[in-house]
Amino acid sequence: MITVALDAMGGDRGVAATVEGAAKLSREEVDIRVLLVGDVPQMSRVLAELRYDPTRLVLVDAEGYVRMHDKPRDALDANPKCSVLEAARLVQRGEAQALVSSGHTGAAILAAADCFPMMPGIRRAALASVYPTEARHGPKGDPFALILDIGATLAVGPADLVGFALMGSAYSEVISEIRAPKVALLSNGTEPTKGTPAIVDAHRRLLGGPLNFVGNVEGLDIPRGIVDVIVCDGFLGNVVLKMLEGVSEVFMEIAREASSRSLQWRIGLSMLGGGLKELRRLTDFNVYGGAPLLGFEEVVIKAHGRSSPRAIRNALKVAAKAVRGDLIGRIRDGVAALHLDQEAS
Repeated sequence: MITVALDAMGGDRGVAATVEGAAKLSREEVDIRVLLVGDVPQMSRVLAELRYDPTRLVLVDAEGYVRMHDKPRDALDANPKCSVLEAARLVQRGEAQALVSSGHTGAAILAAADCFPMMPGIRRAALASVYPTEARHGPKGDPFALILDIGATLAVGPADLVGFALMGSAYSEVISEIRAPKVALLSNGTEPTKGTPAIVDAHRRLLGGPLNFVGNVEGLDIPRGIVDVIVCDGFLGNVVLKMLEGVSEVFMEIAREASSRSLQWRIGLSMLGGGLKELRRLTDFNVYGGAPLLGFEEVVIKAHGRSSPRAIRNALKVAAKAVRGDLIGRIRDGVAALHLDQEAS
């Protein structure tokens, strides 16, 4: 049975959503045990109203949590027994095999950095996220591809981009079950000489290596889904992801506004109803649960701050799948194949 430590306190929807998500998962035929870390009296009150399997849920007490408006370093220093740190320590001590949090992203990254060593050969952590694409990926036909980094590390060197590439490839293999995922660098042109010096050097290093590296892609290629994994620095990745989220939200808002004013629009939208529902589904973070924080010796999944119980349930399942698929071991093998461990030393 896989044991996952869940920071139950930090999300926008509070303890009710995280506890309900864990309770839902406990009733399924899956071998996952969840350690709910937070205010035990609060969690107990929520559980009293829910159906759950008590053999698969354990309550672990913590003192306080990091709020979304807090400065993460200051908050962790002021609250050394807060929920995200206590959850990370459970993994550190071997009492759980993965960490899931829907709380403050910066606090989750710092808690991981405080408790877990970086993998040998990996110098920078990367936060990855899926995004909707026109193309389908893998044997399950997933309409998602992976992009990393999206904000954990803003400034990177070529070795960092290479490390991101192998971590993203390993994650795509384990979670999306894609054999030899297509990996590309995000740049301002497809030519090997385009991009910053770090991108150009990373391109040279990845050519002929063990990954299925297909070169550079441009911004217009992102929604087309021509590759399975896109690699960039955290500054650019965060801008791209927010832009994709904004475009989908604007499109849906324009459709709602137009339908309220024009009969022709209402008729047209009714004909496009299936497509709009699909767009809404593809851009719904509840479907895919959470984003992996890669680079540490432990599995860490960062769920969206607005995660519903369904999203929490899915994030827990993703974390367990990463453990079962030996994600960390696969990244270690990739580091050795690319000789990043010698370079880092």
